[in-house]
Amino acid sequence: MQHKLKTLKCAFPYTLPVLTGYLFLGIAFGILLSSKGYHFGWALLMSTFIYAGSMQFVAVNLLISAFNPLNAFLIALVVNARHIFYGISLLKTYKGLGALKPYLIFGLTDETYSLICSARPPEDVDKRYFMFFITLLNHSYWVIASAIGAILGALFTFNTEGIDFVMTALFVVIFIDQWKSQKNHIPALIGVGTSVVCLLIFGPDKFIIPSMLCILISFAALKDRIERKA
Repeated sequence: MQHKLKTLKCAFPYTLPVLTGYLFLGIAFGILLSSKGYHFGWALLMSTFIYAGSMQFVAVNLLISAFNPLNAFLIALVVNARHIFYGISLLKTYKGLGALKPYLIFGLTDETYSLICSARPPEDVDKRYFMFFITLLNHSYWVIASAIGAILGALFTFNTEGIDFVMTALFVVIFIDQWKSQKNHIPALIGVGTSVVCLLIFGPDKFIIPSMLCILISFAALKDRIERKA
């Protein structure tokens, strides 16, 4: 028990940037859901069992539109398709995690993925539970923030224009931290360069999946060189 508590204390500081981002964006989601007439309990349920920020914002519009399960399924697939690539890249990392693995897979958000890939726990800390507590803490932040937003939304009226930029700022901070902590910048350069090219070719609404595919192919082609560099 003490060992797990130590691991929790070790994981917590890494999640503070995510706490800041989730606090604002989760509150914005709760306010949006409340503005459509939903009880704050729905915010708790959605954030607990869906736990997909962008999809939850989309789901608000799906809830108030005509019932179309096929359309909802396709939208959810497209919006969250990037998680396929996250999962593929973590096959080795998540191997042999036993009972922890299903929850770690469920809780793999963009921010959690970034932390699991970049954070390096001390040698005396169990890495399995280190990843588990990062995932659990981030999930808790999102659930709590969503509930707070829904409650506040029922009591007050807010102008949340521009609040979604918080997550963009969060990713910039995480990227800079990874750049400083790693001597090998080839993966970062591949990610940025490929994304910019795909953005110019496919446009801002359709570049994510092509860029993910190109990044995956590039990493596969340059795998040996990247590992030697590392």
